[in-house]
Amino acid sequence: MLLQSLWDFILGYNAWLRSPFFPVLFSLSVYLTFCLPFVVLDLLSPRLAWIRTFKIQQNSHVSWTMMWSCLAHSLYNHVVFLFPLTVLHWFWRPASFMPEAPGTLRLIWDVVACLLLFDFQYLIWHLLHHKVPWLYRTFHKVHHKHTSTFALTTEYSGAWETLSLGFFAGVNPLLLGCHPLTEMLFYVLNIWLSVEDHSGYDLPWSTHRLVPFGLYGGAPHHDLHHLKFKSNYAPYFTHWDRVLGTLHKHSD
Repeated sequence: MLLQSLWDFILGYNAWLRSPFFPVLFSLSVYLTFCLPFVVLDLLSPRLAWIRTFKIQQNSHVSWTMMWSCLAHSLYNHVVFLFPLTVLHWFWRPASFMPEAPGTLRLIWDVVACLLLFDFQYLIWHLLHHKVPWLYRTFHKVHHKHTSTFALTTEYSGAWETLSLGFFAGVNPLLLGCHPLTEMLFYVLNIWLSVEDHSGYDLPWSTHRLVPFGLYGGAPHHDLHHLKFKSNYAPYFTHWDRVLGTLHKHSD
């Protein structure tokens, strides 16, 4: 009933959902909304010592200039690259929405499956762009400008990286036959996990503290990748780095 009520509410904005502007504005607004709390923490941390205790790299400082540079870069990628592609997709595959919501168990299963598939796809992409020097220099190096991450560095990347990761996230619900509501919730969760990964904070309620047995790496896992470059290639989960022998912690 809850999912059906939510889906009915969303379908009330049917005209907006079918707009070519919706995908870009949806992803950008969700992204900026999730970045905002961490931006506030970054602005307050120089004045409040207790906030700095949660920073992974406690001596790092995020300036307005750094934030604006990352934000402007992200807006540029959305306007110049992502928006034209979403318009083409809108012409090629018009949105269609069924009236029934998915079942709860099916929704959870599909979201987890999308996350696991995205995690594997990004691992392969990431490894290639670190192991092949030309790929790193040409496409991935820009994302490693900041060795101490903060939320707005999440989408500080070149066009190829932005489009590649956007393609993985967009195609997975199609491959798995997901309901449109599942697809939207996957996008929201994927954006949140990516922002949290780059936040630079290890908070008591962070996702990696909620998932048991060290199965999820979280912000400390990805922050170390930006600091050391040669470990922790998977974006979210830790199993592939364990298998490859590339899993490291700040204490190592």
